[in-house]
Order: sequence, then C-alpha cells, then structure tokens
Amino acid sequence: MANYQKLAQIIVKNVGGKDNVNSVTHCVTRLRFYLQDESKANDEVLKNTPGVISVVKSGGQYQVVIGNTVTDVYDAVCKVLGINSDSNEENNEKLAKKEGIFNTFIDVISKIFQPTLACLAAAGMIKGVNGMFEAFGWYSANSGFGLLMDTIGSSMFTFLPIVLGYTAAKRFKLDPFVGLVIGGALCMNGIQASTLAQNGKAVYTLFKGTIFATPIYKTVFGIPLITMDYTSSVIPVILIVLFASQCQKIFKKIVPQVLAFFFVPMLTLLFSLIIGFLAIGPIASFLSAIISWIVMTVRNFSPALAGLIVGGFWQVLVIFGLHWGFIPIYMNNLSTLGYDNVMMPFFAGTFTQCAVVLAMLVKNKSKKLKEIGWPAAISSFFGVSEPAIYGVTLPNKTPFIISCIASGIAGAFFGQFNLREFFMGGMGIFELPAMIKPGSNNLTNMYIGLVGAIGSMILAFVLTLIFYKEKVNEKDNSIAQPIKGKVVNLNEVPDAAFSSGALGKGLAIEPSEGEVYSPVNGSIQILFPTHHAIGIKAENGAEILIHIGMDTVKLNGKYFEPLVKQGDHVKKGQLIEKFDVNQIKKAGYPTVTPVIITNSNDFKEVKSDELKDNKFLEVIPKDNN
Repeated sequence: MANYQKLAQIIVKNVGGKDNVNSVTHCVTRLRFYLQDESKANDEVLKNTPGVISVVKSGGQYQVVIGNTVTDVYDAVCKVLGINSDSNEENNEKLAKKEGIFNTFIDVISKIFQPTLACLAAAGMIKGVNGMFEAFGWYSANSGFGLLMDTIGSSMFTFLPIVLGYTAAKRFKLDPFVGLVIGGALCMNGIQASTLAQNGKAVYTLFKGTIFATPIYKTVFGIPLITMDYTSSVIPVILIVLFASQCQKIFKKIVPQVLAFFFVPMLTLLFSLIIGFLAIGPIASFLSAIISWIVMTVRNFSPALAGLIVGGFWQVLVIFGLHWGFIPIYMNNLSTLGYDNVMMPFFAGTFTQCAVVLAMLVKNKSKKLKEIGWPAAISSFFGVSEPAIYGVTLPNKTPFIISCIASGIAGAFFGQFNLREFFMGGMGIFELPAMIKPGSNNLTNMYIGLVGAIGSMILAFVLTLIFYKEKVNEKDNSIAQPIKGKVVNLNEVPDAAFSSGALGKGLAIEPSEGEVYSPVNGSIQILFPTHHAIGIKAENGAEILIHIGMDTVKLNGKYFEPLVKQGDHVKKGQLIEKFDVNQIKKAGYPTVTPVIITNSNDFKEVKSDELKDNKFLEVIPKDNN
C-alpha cells in the first residue's frame, strides 16, 4: 500500500511549507496549490519524487500532477496542512454499483471462499482417492490408514465454519480471530442436534404437527434452543459473522478505550452467538424443513418432477447450506426402507460441475483459470463440487446456470427410473457401488446412475461450449471517439502533463461540436464538480479520462451540462455531457480535449494509429490468454 502520508509531507515541504500555502484543492489528476511565493517551491525535487508525475505552473496555480491516486494524496496533504477536506469528500467517493441483491450475494460468497479454494480442492481430491482405494479393496475404511485418509480429507469440510469464520470476518471488517471463535462455536459437538438427541430426551416438541416440528432438548431462560448440525454448513457462519461485524462497530463506540481490548470482542461474541444460535441458525433450519416438505409433496405427485427439482436446485442449496434438510429423509429411508430414492436425483450435480469447468478450460486459455480449474474439475469428479462452484462457475454465472440445468434434466431421469442407493457409499464416481443392492448381482440400478452421469456431463459440456463467452475479446478493447472534431496528437496539447504522456497514452480532439459520448461500455468513475472532466472505467479495465479544454476548471461548471452522475453505468455511444464550445473559447480557454488511458501501464499497448471500424483507441492486454 502506498504511503500517502509520507508523500504528502514531501509535497508540502517542497511547495515551501505550511506557511507558504494559502489554499489547496484538486481536480481529476493534480493538486492545485495557491502559494504565497512560488519561488519557494522546489520544482526539481517534486518532479523526481516517486508518486509525483510532473509540476505545472498555470494561472497563478502551482499544480502538482499525481494521477489516479490524487484523491488519497489530497486527503493526506490536508492532514499535513491541518485543514478540513470533508467538504470535498462527497465528490471523491465512488458510488456503489447497483448490481442487485443476487449479484451482490454472489460477489460476497465468492470473495469469502476465494482464499479457501486451494485447500478445498486438495481435501476433495484426498477424499476421492480414499473412496477409490476403499472401493478397490486395497484397504478397509476401518483400517488405520483408512482412518488417517478420511480424517485428512474430511477435516476441511467438517470444520468449514471455522475457516469461513475467518475469511468472512476479513470481508466484513470484523476482528478475524472473533470470526474464528464464531466458527469454532458452531462446530462444538455439544451444540449439534445429533449430539443432543443422543444424550437426552426432548423436553417438548416445538411447532408440533407442522413441517417445522422440532424436538427441544434445551432452553435458554425459557427460550427454546432450536438446534441443527452446523458442521460443514456455510450460510449460518457467514450471517452470524456479518451480524457480529455490526455488533463490533457499536461496542467500539460505547465501550471506553481503556476497556475495549477485552470487552469489545467479549461483548461481540456473546451477542452475535446468542442471537446466532437462538435466531439465525433456526431460520436456516426452518428453510431446510420447507424445502424437504416441498420435495416430498412433489415426489408423491410426480417422481420425474421431484427429481428435476432436486437435481436442478441441489447446487443452489449447497451454496446456501440448505441441502442438509434432506439428510434426515435420506438416513430415515436407508434405515426403514433399505434404500433412498428421494435425495439421489442430486447425483449428477458434481459431474455437471466437472463438465462445465472442463468446457471452460477448452474455451478459455487463461492461466488463472487453469490453476484452479483442473483441481476443481478433478475434485468435482470425485464428488466435491465446492471448489468448482465457488471458484469457477458461480463467479461466471452462465456456467453455473448450465450446470444446474443439466443436473436438473438428469435428476428427472433419475426420478423417473427410480435411482436408488442402498447404503452410504463414496462420493462422485465412487458412489456407484452403493447403488448395487447388497446380496444381489443386479447391476441395473448402477447402470441408471452411470448413464445419467455420463449423459449429464455430455449435455453440460456441449451447452457450455455453445453459450459460455469469455469476458474480454477484441471488440471489448476498442475505444470510440467521444467527441466529434479534428483528432490531434497529445504532443500538441498546451499542457506538459498531457503532452508528455505522463498522465497516460491517448489522443486529443479539437471539438467541432459540444457533445460528449461514452466511448465504451462502463461506469462513470469520476465526474468533477466543475464538470470539465469525466473519468470512465471500461468493462475491459481501461480507465479513460476525457478532459474538456485546458484550465477550464476555473469556469466552475459554467458552459457545461452533464447528463450523467458519478456511479452511473453507461453504454458506448450514449450522450453523457454537453458543453458550449464557442462560449468556452470566448472566455479565453483552449478547447482541445485530451482523451487518455490513465492506467496505460496496465496494458501491453495502447494503439492510436492505423485503426479501422471507427476505432479511436485500442488497448491490448498484456496477456491475451
């Protein structure tokens, strides 16, 4: 992280010190000082200071050109000078993107899981290898080595709430160790529903006679403790950590500083976990009950439709941690009927995840995708799809949807042909032996599972090849001309910061009319209060600055009419601002307008010549793969 405070101190010192500064403001790329005596400023020192691009003197202002980080440097300079920068804070903040609840949720979940993906993939592969060796009869599950392999492979998933407690805490700005303790509390054996059921009789049944009927083994001051099995769960720990982050903010404000070190984490843990166990966990439990009831009702009506629902939505349930609602039905069926055919339509889910990831690897040669894609595909084939879901398909959305569709079609097939499992077997491909009825040589049921798995993989693979599109292509890298007029080279711009290319590569336009059109699909990153400059973040990552005229900041917005606001999403060709060319010229300001890529160093090349198809500029990524 850049040391803006140190840079600010160097700048203030070399503009002549605090006493030489009458005032300071900033525009899109530079600090604008009004100095008592410009001769006291040390131009050469500033120009050679890392973090400073150049120095420009114009119109009574001493301008220190910073670039994209000008807002951070400005705030630091204000602190050094001892002045208040709050009046400009609203203009400096970027408005949150309006992505919608679902996309926001996906973004949060993906970022929480990102640090865990390598270990998730590794643990999944270990579990798959263990299942394979046991299926081949190389050793038994009860052997010493079998126990070790199961422990190593299962630990990551059993204690997943602890891992997620840490990563979620970092995401929600909670003390990470508080997040670890929250995850640990959820994994404590004594609080699990299965443990309470083994150790004592229920005091009473809550919501008796309904789908929410829950045996209550303990109460907390008369409030029923509605329990579930939290090990391997996802959503409960994330929601509790989110709640804890809000508790921590409150307690930091009200607890005296001298006591905060101990009391803030203590109060945060108490409040968040008590509410978590009494309210947040039960909500998840009731959601599981609702889903189980829906599936059983539909299955009685149509096995194929029930299979479609289970197979199609199983991976969505895994994300929310609601798939555990099927476990009691599954276990009860095995013990009473000798088989389960309710949960089994989920069987194709891990295979479709494997197939879509493989198809993505075929279409996308990205090194980053290869690093996580191959282990995730192997893990899914062995029955553990979380690395593929959270690391590959869910962030890309379309492959995840394709996987759910293919899995749903396979689920309908499994439901219609009554796919059954007779005992708790392995995972993924090694679950097939559990579909052979003990004491029977009839392999028909296993063939149904094998046909459904292969068919769903082929369907998912083909659909992904057809519908999955890479996010960046050649067309996305083009930047259209935003203003009609004569195109000129940057070196013709009467401003050293622009003409030297120090602020970025690009071109300039001598406008023939006063209308600005968005050159790309993207979002308005910066709209300066005087409306003379617009910063746009393109979908391909290019940060484009359109600076209308020279020193037009002094017009204080006169002759400019913005049609968008900061944070807005814009389409290529959309009219985003109007300005009066003639009046600006009459006021004595040059109207030549630089259009530059401020993050040019992030690209292999910024092309500005020999372009066709109405391209004004084109950015070439450093890694086209």
